[in-house]
Amino acid sequence: MDTVAARQQMVDQQIRTWEVLDRRVLDALSAVPREAFVPESYRELAFADAPIPIGFGQYMLAPNIQGRILQALGINASDSALEVGTGTGYLSACLSLLAAATHSIDIYFEFTAAATANLRAVPQARVRFESRDAFGPAPLGEYDVIAVTGSMPVYDARFERALRLGGRLFAVVGSAPVMEALVVRRVDDGEWIRESLFETVIDPLINATAAQGFVF
Repeated sequence: MDTVAARQQMVDQQIRTWEVLDRRVLDALSAVPREAFVPESYRELAFADAPIPIGFGQYMLAPNIQGRILQALGINASDSALEVGTGTGYLSACLSLLAAATHSIDIYFEFTAAATANLRAVPQARVRFESRDAFGPAPLGEYDVIAVTGSMPVYDARFERALRLGGRLFAVVGSAPVMEALVVRRVDDGEWIRESLFETVIDPLINATAAQGFVF
């Protein structure tokens, strides 16, 4: 497979057509070798328009969703970024090429360890990986942009509270069959604005609060 050509075709035919037009985002997606971040047994699907199993019942997001995440965050070269849900480290690498500093956390040590190894495929990328539960009691810190790569059946405000003034959060909220992708902007010490972006379905974060069922 000509991976460079396949990667560019992915960018042009999957990501651009999903209204991802930010030049810096497209350049980052073109620069990061996605195939190096896919489990070896699924490498032939690296550029497919579909989620890819990565172990522990988790999936690597489809390229068009990852492109929309990066564009929605409007990442500046001076921003500090937090990724919640490292997975294979692919989105971590893309974030690192766009932001000044990138911190990525995942509940599975196996994922952060694998992502650390995978990141060697992008020598210019710098990411601080940490194995921890995003819903644990320890504070998340403060960031300009936060990408939450798993859904939340019930919106949890802990992530928006970790934004600096002017910061942006990407999150997917709701339960299948329809979830809502949001960008949340912090506009004041106690005020945030939410904007609905699109509908999608992705797996929930481990330990996210479950939606309440009907009680009869």
